Amino acid sequence: MKLYSNCIKGLIDRTFALCLFIVLLPIFLVVCLLLKLKTGEVFFTQARPGKNEKILKIYKFKTMSDLKDSQGNLLPDEQRTTKIGQFLRKTSLDELPQLINVIKGELSLIGPRPLLVEYLDLYDETQRKRHNVKPGITGWAQVNGRNNTTWEKRLANDVWYTENISFALDVKILFMTFLKVIKSDGVYQSNGQTMEKFKGSKND
Repeated sequence: MKLYSNCIKGLIDRTFALCLFIVLLPIFLVVCLLLKLKTGEVFFTQARPGKNEKILKIYKFKTMSDLKDSQGNLLPDEQRTTKIGQFLRKTSLDELPQLINVIKGELSLIGPRPLLVEYLDLYDETQRKRHNVKPGITGWAQVNGRNNTTWEKRLANDVWYTENISFALDVKILFMTFLKVIKSDGVYQSNGQTMEKFKGSKND
């Protein structure tokens, strides 16, 4: 397991990501053009914690506007998601720029999704183990509920992956991810909204 996770996995990640990026480059360029014409902005970048909680900058296609209410607060996600953004999320094409993060060695293809920096102080000791490995574009939590689950189950799935990582498991997750993308399964919660913010699971 350690040989795979420490050496082989990273080589496979970068090689596969580079090949995939080259193959998908026409789609990448078309999406860039459409976003530029429709919204004027192409990419969304954000600081996220990576392996060992080291902060990195992830890239995604911009799927939401920056509309705010009268008090200057951003409107809810469902009100800011653009039409083209809905399509990109439904097809998971909004994640495509993260192949660049994989090629740079910052992300893995498979691993716990990099979440918000503000969540770092909210994890309990077990949940914090999700940062023992490099984060990924897709992971065990994404093929077992994605946004249509609870935070506790999602984080538990992340930790389970870090403790059971293997080549066979990664292949299984890739296959399950492909099926999820085809079915657009789990993009939104059962109430039609994206996942609400994590508020912590620690006991007072």
